Amino acid sequence: MDLLNIENLHARVDNPDGQEILKGLNLTIKKGEIHAIMGPNGTGKSTLTKILAGSDEYEITQGSVNYNGEDLLEKEAHERANEGIFLAFQYPVEIPGIATSTFLRHALNAKLRHNEKEEIDNLEFIKLLRQKAKTLKISDEMLKRPVNVGFSGGEKKRMETLQMSILDPHLGLLDETDSGLDIDALRTVAEGVNYIHSKEKGFLIITHYQRLLDYIKPDFVHIMVGGKIIKTGDYKLAIELEEKGYQAYGV
Repeated sequence: MDLLNIENLHARVDNPDGQEILKGLNLTIKKGEIHAIMGPNGTGKSTLTKILAGSDEYEITQGSVNYNGEDLLEKEAHERANEGIFLAFQYPVEIPGIATSTFLRHALNAKLRHNEKEEIDNLEFIKLLRQKAKTLKISDEMLKRPVNVGFSGGEKKRMETLQMSILDPHLGLLDETDSGLDIDALRTVAEGVNYIHSKEKGFLIITHYQRLLDYIKPDFVHIMVGGKIIKTGDYKLAIELEEKGYQAYGV
């Protein structure tokens, strides 16, 4: 079954002189699949993830996006998040004054309320949080600190993977989550994604480099140029791209 279906998507920056960024993009992700998109800077990769998450920076001028059989473009950002879409940012934001554990408990309970499920109590949540944090090698001390405040780049990415693990999304969007990671942090993040992944979930990974895909094996690799996908293949396409660069595709 299709988890995400994008047809002929056109989008531009939402202002009077807004440049068109997506120019007829097509993509289908079925449940259980991991897709990776690679491409040069400025081709619209991050724009795509932001649009899927509900950013109001862009105007959709043509095309459709269906998620779990429903029109995604009709839903607000908070509805998309509560219905199982998670965006891991390239540069995770800091939220001073709010402990990570408190933030995650409220986020999880907001999702449970939206889906008409019983909220989780504090003791049950702490048990869940510690179990997930241990898997991702995150200390109790880090959970008490304000969200991402004072964290290194690698620690921020680990915390985002923890957020994703707690919120248990149907569709994970990873926007260059490997940016700035050393090899140990990269492995930890990849292990977290592989731990979360199941036959009911899908992932869309935006990356410039093959190295992340050595740890998270995609079912499909897409090359994106000029606001659209121009070639699709399996993992071997990422290796080919690493060897030949984008010039082989007219960039």
